[in-house]
Amino acid sequence: MSPDAHPVLGIFASDHGPGDAERATIMSQAGSFLARKGASLVCLVDQLDVPVPLITSARTAGGAVTLIADEAFSEPSYLTGVTVEHIATAEDRAKRLAALAHVYVALPGSLSSAIGLYRSWVRGGGGPGQRPVVFYDRNSAFKVVRGYAADVISNSIPHHDRYVQFADSIEDIWVKIAWLVDQGATRPVA
Repeated sequence: MSPDAHPVLGIFASDHGPGDAERATIMSQAGSFLARKGASLVCLVDQLDVPVPLITSARTAGGAVTLIADEAFSEPSYLTGVTVEHIATAEDRAKRLAALAHVYVALPGSLSSAIGLYRSWVRGGGGPGQRPVVFYDRNSAFKVVRGYAADVISNSIPHHDRYVQFADSIEDIWVKIAWLVDQGATRPVA
């Protein structure tokens, strides 16, 4: 990937449920690292689920963050300066995220973030929509998905690795993104 490329990443993360502290740390590290690499981040949010550590660290590192929220979402003061788009339905929010993102990045999170990822991936055209997913498989968070990809997808879909990648570290997420862009697996990145 060209050093001048600035992909837009649809980030799916949540700090709700067991393991909150570890997920907050992961979000902070990911937001900071990806922003320093020049990526812009886009997230789905609602009143109960805002990936604050991700947003804060990305902004501190000089990154651009866009949030896509429902119409009832009111921006707390810590989101001053963050672009927030208000869209009525969950389906339309998923479509908007799909329209903006080049690559989806799934961080260990909650069922809510998994639903958002799936909905956005489908609304973005699935695999042929050229929006691959990079899963951060920290502590085997996506072990089942990784196994499914290895056992089923790899045997049934040619070039399956252009649709789904698994990263073992925050830095590896960027390596996978760069590879996907270089392979032409994403829409063109400016």
